[in-house]
Amino acid sequence: MISIRKSTDRGKADFGWLSSHHTFSFGQYHDPHFMGFKDLRVINEDIVKPGAGFSEHAHADMEIISYVLDGALAHKDSLGTGSTILPGDVQRMSAGSGIRHSEFNASKQDPVHFLQIWVLPDQKGIAPSYEQKTFGDERNGRLRLVASKDGREGSLTIHQDTDLYASILTSGDSVTHRFASARHGWLQVARGEIQANGQTLSAGDGASISKLEDLTLKALSDAEFLLFDLAS
Repeated sequence: MISIRKSTDRGKADFGWLSSHHTFSFGQYHDPHFMGFKDLRVINEDIVKPGAGFSEHAHADMEIISYVLDGALAHKDSLGTGSTILPGDVQRMSAGSGIRHSEFNASKQDPVHFLQIWVLPDQKGIAPSYEQKTFGDERNGRLRLVASKDGREGSLTIHQDTDLYASILTSGDSVTHRFASARHGWLQVARGEIQANGQTLSAGDGASISKLEDLTLKALSDAEFLLFDLAS
């Protein structure tokens, strides 16, 4: 079963410096029907104006993944980590027992457009940690595993039984993913238009996937998307 959540149905927030769309309840946006899906808790699509950003703030007991679509996102945290996240990069920050960090648009001229993803961890109070890798063209024409519990295939390691795939398809191309028994999925389209087993999704649309073995994703235009393979 595939249940589509349209981009236009998401929560919205506009602070001037930040424009954000919330797939699930977040901040002042609350919808009891969309509090997350399985261990996936947050997917925020954020656009931050040049030079602006999130000042230092605290997190705990959450796996936080940043996926940049356009621009550059500067990250600093209380572990002493400082980095710039670019398109093709994926960053994982395990907040664990507590961490403070800030995120700013690294450019004074161009906006930064990114997805912020939160996954509930499988245990609380772990030591905070940080990891970032570049996947770039490895996502082209395939489902590239970018995060997993065991870090296999060179993916980031997250503290949850969740596999996260990223893909960039040229119009007309397709990929297929097989779900193991009792697994679930969430599909999030970042750009373009795709079909998921014949159902059409456009940029910003998401879809929950349950009781399904094979999922075929076909690009109706050049497209970029994320696919989460989630435990029950």
